[in-house]
Amino acid sequence: MSLTPSPTIVIVPGLRDHVPDHWQTILANKIENCRSVPLLEKDRLACDAQVAALDELLSDISGEVVLVAHSAGVMTTVHWAQQHQRPVKGALLAAPPDFESPLPEGYPTLESLVENGWTPTPRTPLPFPSIVAGSTNDLLADADRVADLARAWGSRLTVVGPVGHLNPASGYGEWPQADEFIRELTGASSGMPD
Repeated sequence: MSLTPSPTIVIVPGLRDHVPDHWQTILANKIENCRSVPLLEKDRLACDAQVAALDELLSDISGEVVLVAHSAGVMTTVHWAQQHQRPVKGALLAAPPDFESPLPEGYPTLESLVENGWTPTPRTPLPFPSIVAGSTNDLLADADRVADLARAWGSRLTVVGPVGHLNPASGYGEWPQADEFIRELTGASSGMPD
């Protein structure tokens, strides 16, 4: 009898530096079969460079993968899905930003997002199961806009409440609900600790 290996969990971070107390970093440290898309040293804001980094990582993985994306990592994932055919078991898309509306101060401007290829936001159904985890008070995306994106992508929308942008600045280091979503997407064989 042969055992089917667990899917590899692939962390697709946003555009900011890896933060030790971010839920994605915590998750990556506790899952045995996990890889993270490295942050780019140059062209960090370029959508094509982010998509290429994700595709390069995925090309090194044989077997099933589950993508776990946050913020701009969600946008990287949906752009990647439009351009590549690699099978994906599922994706958790947490706190997608609205890159077609002005973001708060300290984030990329609408003009720089357009110049770097992030818009228009893809609105075609994803070729794999996906869960969009949306917030009711995210400063980077209105809840109605997130619902529209989830519908366009064919994703199941789960509103996880008033969690801000689901990052340490919003009070989220560890996020246990991510574990539940990953178990669901992997069929409970993710290598997650019991």
